[in-house]
Amino acid sequence: MIEESLLEAGEKMEKAVGVAKEDFAAIRTGRPGPATFNKITAEYYGTQTPINQLASFSVPEPRMVVVSPFDKSSLSAIERAIRDSDLGVNPANDGNVIRVVFPDLTEERRKEYIKVVRSKAEDGRVSIRNIRRSYKDTLDKAVKSGEISEDEGRRAQEQLDELTHTHVGEIDELLKHKESELLEV
Repeated sequence: MIEESLLEAGEKMEKAVGVAKEDFAAIRTGRPGPATFNKITAEYYGTQTPINQLASFSVPEPRMVVVSPFDKSSLSAIERAIRDSDLGVNPANDGNVIRVVFPDLTEERRKEYIKVVRSKAEDGRVSIRNIRRSYKDTLDKAVKSGEISEDEGRRAQEQLDELTHTHVGEIDELLKHKESELLEV
């Protein structure tokens, strides 16, 4: 029972780290890429659909991304979704493709991105701590009901704390890497 709980907690914490990694990838550092558009959805036949499922992306120039919709009727919806997103860009539609030109990253914009990255890292840490709290409660109930001894409960809690510390450390490492990437000029 203890091993299963710890394994389950570890898997959930891994997922939280994965979500933080995806969030960090969506924040551009220099050259924009398709990952920049991962979280953007457009309305397609009445359903919110991620635009990376509606179009292909190419990067012909360092600051430009060309979005080529698979279905030309979705062109205006994709353009609207990109314009309304938090990317701060104004896409240009020529009837066939959408050209998205990203402005140079100014020092001010880089600092804004660092704040966003730190907030996403904190969200990841909170998520991991919530997972820890949930499994700690499960362990406490198991000790209280007599399913496991107090010593086993204490050992399992130490393993859970170690697991938590490891995953929080991974997020901190990702944050440090992303911050240094953003500060590069």
